[in-house]
Amino acid sequence: MEAVAFSFASCPIPLVFSSTKINNSQTNRRFFPTRRPIHNPHFTWKFQVSNIIQGYSVSPLWCAMFNISGRTKCLKAVKGCGINIHKIISWQEKFKHNISVIFVRLVTGMMLVISVSLIVCKTPSGALTEENRLFLEAWRTVDRAYYDKTFNGQSWFRYRENALRNEPMNTREETYMAIRKMLSTLDDPFTRFLEPEKFKSLRSGTQGALTGVGLSIGYPTMLNESATGLVVISSSPGGPANKAGVVPGDVILAIDDTSTEDMDIYDAADRLQGAEGSSVKLAIRSGSEIRNLVLKREKVTLNPVKSRLCEITSSGMDGFRIGYIKLTSFNQNASGAVKDAIEMLRNNNVKAFVLDLRDNSGGLFPEGIEIAKIWLEKGVIVYICDSRGVRDIYEADGSNTVAASEPLVVLVNRGTASASEILAGALKDNKRALLYGEPTFGKGKIQSVFELSDGSGLAVTVARYETPAHTDINKVGIIPDHALPTSFPVDEDGFCACFKDPASLCNLNGAELFAR
Repeated sequence: MEAVAFSFASCPIPLVFSSTKINNSQTNRRFFPTRRPIHNPHFTWKFQVSNIIQGYSVSPLWCAMFNISGRTKCLKAVKGCGINIHKIISWQEKFKHNISVIFVRLVTGMMLVISVSLIVCKTPSGALTEENRLFLEAWRTVDRAYYDKTFNGQSWFRYRENALRNEPMNTREETYMAIRKMLSTLDDPFTRFLEPEKFKSLRSGTQGALTGVGLSIGYPTMLNESATGLVVISSSPGGPANKAGVVPGDVILAIDDTSTEDMDIYDAADRLQGAEGSSVKLAIRSGSEIRNLVLKREKVTLNPVKSRLCEITSSGMDGFRIGYIKLTSFNQNASGAVKDAIEMLRNNNVKAFVLDLRDNSGGLFPEGIEIAKIWLEKGVIVYICDSRGVRDIYEADGSNTVAASEPLVVLVNRGTASASEILAGALKDNKRALLYGEPTFGKGKIQSVFELSDGSGLAVTVARYETPAHTDINKVGIIPDHALPTSFPVDEDGFCACFKDPASLCNLNGAELFAR
């Protein structure tokens, strides 16, 4: 006999290894679990014998372990083996006693472990403060909605436990800091925390009204004198900035003494918005003059669409009319306003359309889909994807089509983002429109906004998207078909002027504009 090994922690069947001599040669006999029982009414364990050589030989250890009924039979089985059967029987009794002790200790230990685990897992709700509960509310929102279920390669549950244990959450501001810190681990600039006032402003902005200074801003182009800062695209008539003399083309150098040199338009928009009646300080350059203004925020009603009728007077195209539509945002009024503009321009016998999406940073995703359906008779608009691939498809079926036949040009730049890119990508990939300008911003992700119990909120990336050609534009953007002249204006009046003066640096040939 050489070895005995058994396991009863994970499997109730012991694994027994034994060896004995047969015909003066060493042969290994192993017993493995099987479903065939020993022919013994007093024994329920199961075994089989492997490597049987020249008949059958019973190991004395085997007799003792498995308690074959009747000592006479066992004595006969071991006769001639030179083994003291009384020692074997004594060893058997000790073995049974030791097994019983080990079993009792094991069961007791397991019960203690389970009890401790239940105590740890069932932490009483009273142990969580109001600040802890707000943090957990934000954590659960991200856990359920975030599109990347690896959470940027980290254990999201472990982060929660570590944060509750280590992050200070004694005041509301400390809790907000803990939430911001949590979101920063996702390395996703579009998943962000919104304090109550910012959340309220964002929600009102998508409904067609905004509390701010009435400015639409974008990135500078070569047309602007400065390559740094943010450029005023439009100033709402009667708004605080407009009344202070801020006009399109002015450059914002700083907001509340924070330089805009490396500031993106989303951060700048957050800074410009705020509570009604509060003040914001702006450093504005108008031409060569720098002005410091303090503006009081007001509620501003936003009209997302401006339109113009442009008549081309160049040779061979006299009287050719173009309908120019400037779409500045995707609020809940956007699709209706675009339809109204199309109908108004059609009543003036336009032959083609130009849709200007430059410096349109997006807005409501459903509005982007609805506006795409206005221009498309059929075709895929966008693929919605998560970490596992395509999960949804938005298509045009012709039911909402308004203008699917007239030639269409879309203007884009690096301020064209989000819902604007979805619209531009759909029109380009379905060969419905030609794109002019520069590569777009490259925001290939979709966010949903969630309100927390204290009035604050979270903007959470819930999906990424691909254009109809299955292009993932994130951080790349949509590449236009043609470039625009560097001096091409950003306002509707300047656009029309470029078709009237052939000597203008921004002049475009009307016939070439719509030619593929």
